[in-house]
Amino acid sequence: MAGLLSKERITAAPGFNRWKVPPASVAIHLCIGSVYAWSVYNPPLTRVFGVVAPAADDWQLASVTVIFSIAIVFLGLSAAFAGRWLEQVGPRMVGAVAACCWGGGYLLGSVGIFTHQLWLLYLGYGVIGGCGLGLGYVSPVSTLIRWFPDHRGMAAGMAIMGFGGGAIIGSPLKRWCMQHFYEAPQYLGTTSQVNLITEAGRRFVEQAGQRLEVVVVGAKDVTNMLVQGPEGVYVVHTGSIGIAETFVALGLLYFVVMLIAAFAYRIPPAGWLPTGWTPPDEAAEQGKMVTLHSVDIDEAMKTRQFYQLWIVLCMNVSAGIGVLGVASTMMSEIFGTTLPGIVNGAFATTYVTMISVFNMLGRFVWASSSDYIGRKNTYWIFFAFGIVLYCSVPFAANRVSADPAVMWLVLFYGATMLIFTMYGGGFATIPAYLADVFGTKFVGGIHGRLLTAWSIAGVVGPLAITSLRQSAVARAVADLAAKVDPAAFQQRFGAGIDQLDKLVSAQTVTISRLMEIAPAGTVDPTPSLYNTTMYLMAVLLAIGLISNALMKPVAKAHYLKD
Repeated sequence: MAGLLSKERITAAPGFNRWKVPPASVAIHLCIGSVYAWSVYNPPLTRVFGVVAPAADDWQLASVTVIFSIAIVFLGLSAAFAGRWLEQVGPRMVGAVAACCWGGGYLLGSVGIFTHQLWLLYLGYGVIGGCGLGLGYVSPVSTLIRWFPDHRGMAAGMAIMGFGGGAIIGSPLKRWCMQHFYEAPQYLGTTSQVNLITEAGRRFVEQAGQRLEVVVVGAKDVTNMLVQGPEGVYVVHTGSIGIAETFVALGLLYFVVMLIAAFAYRIPPAGWLPTGWTPPDEAAEQGKMVTLHSVDIDEAMKTRQFYQLWIVLCMNVSAGIGVLGVASTMMSEIFGTTLPGIVNGAFATTYVTMISVFNMLGRFVWASSSDYIGRKNTYWIFFAFGIVLYCSVPFAANRVSADPAVMWLVLFYGATMLIFTMYGGGFATIPAYLADVFGTKFVGGIHGRLLTAWSIAGVVGPLAITSLRQSAVARAVADLAAKVDPAAFQQRFGAGIDQLDKLVSAQTVTISRLMEIAPAGTVDPTPSLYNTTMYLMAVLLAIGLISNALMKPVAKAHYLKD
């Protein structure tokens, strides 16, 4: 097996058509790129027991979004390790190991869901799956840059395009699988038909001598159900949200597809150049800051340019990845309450899919454009324009609260789609930027080391957005509870306002349920939960803009000696 996967077995024969390599790269990246549709998993993972709404023992949103962060952290760490290993063993070996890790991580994660052991999800999808992400990510990049030295930006764009597009297939596929395996929980009727009991923040119903824990679904909660049903009272621990079975099915599918793609990899022979192409004169490329020399992996890490590009990537990724991790939830919370006739669970899933479409298109279009306008100028556009776009999101959220009009949804949709073209474009442009600055010989290894920036961003972005959202939710709940009539609160939740903390902890009291008993004219605070986060993302882009502006060519002392 080692011989079958070796680098020597995949060296292309004379006359090999280099256009046969990109499909294998795109196939692997489509599989691992489904991580960008993680937000589709968030609501089901918080309803494993309750199914139609979160139950007291269900996982919190902050706990499950951490899984996405762990996966991104280990993506960067494994990519840093795999960079030099890739140069030694070739992309087929690395791709095959990536298939085992990504598929196996899904399967171990499914065990965690079946047994309700969150640490197994952290280990399976987060650690093992994250290693599969990193190995699968780096395996095609340096390969395609070597096959297309005449179009470095386009080559990097092709290599990474599939990763951005993974959610195009992954998002609807995940939702379809969960709906296929979905089983509705036992329905007891409307709240007027049963006698609800509240103890320690939990809701119960006495039936046939048994005390059954239940969740109560209000009118505002119906649109967020995976498969919509009537509002009323449902028994906890009955039915199935279908997410564990989905993990099993997709884990097996991704393993098979990635393994086939890994065996399709080929690398060019030493000294190979495209027919009729000669390397350009370095002086002619000086305006784009392109070198024809090479820098060793370890030597590159001694230059300030490596750390400037590290900051550039980290800031660009941090600003986008936090939004990606909660995209489906964010769309539902900002517009689901103000435009419920338009924005429901299916709309939010489609939104995640469209993010993936623009993410993928941005990777190819921006990376290809950078061949003509230069990498540094491309990042100037990313950061300067991105700051404006991130600041427009809170504006749209505030306006839709005061005036629930579709135009604010259109503004939000358009701004975020443009943001994600540049988010994806940043990923696709950075390998070519590295090749320009450090040469092509060790670009795979240097790229792997640089992806540790993605690891940090995978923590900073989601942690910022979830922690700031939690703080905003806590403030909103406290403000709304102070406004509602205590008698109405007692009647709705079966406990007094003095029990608010326990009711919130048990997920009995939420913003949407408080709004149902709030005084007429009360503005729903849900759309503004992400405003502070968006301003923080704009600040991160400003830091990246400064780092990119200070980029200069590497000193000649760092070049490899001929």
